[in-house]
Amino acid sequence: MKLGILDQAPVTKGRPPKLALEQALKLAQAGERLGYARYWLAEHHHLGGLACSAPEIMLGYIGAQTSTIRLGAGAILLPYYSPYKVAETFHMLASLFPNRIDLGVARSPGGPAEASMALSDRFLERVWKLPELFEELLRFLDRDFPADHPYASLAADPLPAIPPEPWILGTSEKSAMLAAQKGVAYAYGHFMNRDNAHRAIDTYIRHFQPVRSLPKPYVLLAVSAVCADTADKARKTALSSYIWRLQTADGSGSDGLPSPEEATAYAAARNLDTAAGLDKALEKTMIVGSPAEVKQRLNALQAAYRPDELMILSYAYDFEDRLRSYELIARAMLGGQT
Repeated sequence: MKLGILDQAPVTKGRPPKLALEQALKLAQAGERLGYARYWLAEHHHLGGLACSAPEIMLGYIGAQTSTIRLGAGAILLPYYSPYKVAETFHMLASLFPNRIDLGVARSPGGPAEASMALSDRFLERVWKLPELFEELLRFLDRDFPADHPYASLAADPLPAIPPEPWILGTSEKSAMLAAQKGVAYAYGHFMNRDNAHRAIDTYIRHFQPVRSLPKPYVLLAVSAVCADTADKARKTALSSYIWRLQTADGSGSDGLPSPEEATAYAAARNLDTAAGLDKALEKTMIVGSPAEVKQRLNALQAAYRPDELMILSYAYDFEDRLRSYELIARAMLGGQT
């Protein structure tokens, strides 16, 4: 089983976004040391508490200071951009960091409606055209436009020896079908929508067409998990992330993850302060527990969905707790030493 890291560059309250971006580098470096196969950074816009609006810039920064771990966008929100420009950008990254670059693509807005309007006045129209946009992107990566196409002689320079690996990221059967028809790997966001996972993954596997270099379906399952040396510590660590999501929903979470003290007070004010109440709430959104507990639940997901790879999203107010979560998961799942 391969493991990957999904990072959203979370900001913590009272600390600058610059720190979240610096911690992204440290997390990728730790992942490389611990045996994680890949590190992906997500794109978000004006979404309070998340610092990365341009993963392609961060991938250059991180790639220059790592050696072996695969790096990717999870994902580039293609409806906002020209496929040609995206191909140029990721060809440049693949030229700098050979055989290490993934290009994940998604259709989601990644932020509020105002951000979508500011980024593109045709966002909704282009969402519907994602299959055509992705097809154009693939042709730039593969350099296989038909001879009579206007772009047949156009190269997305610089051309790397090994092009970036394209992925479709999603949580629906529509995204799964697109990945299957285009013959690319598929990443399912279980942490966003667990209810549709079986249908989407089954759709992808049943309809996969080996029309590119990928010979058979490849499924990655992205899961939210917080691990600590004890179950109680894991629960306390996960609380900040859970409360931040509630605060984001009610409009008070734009400053980032709350401290454990603020999170505890928020939970108490909403009658979530009992252990049973919190455990039930956390259970719906993430895997939380000791190494043995987290391993058991990750193995259960592996048995249920049979992905080729698990990708872990782990939040914590204190960065050292976040690193420790990834370390313990690596030890439990990969047998690595911490």
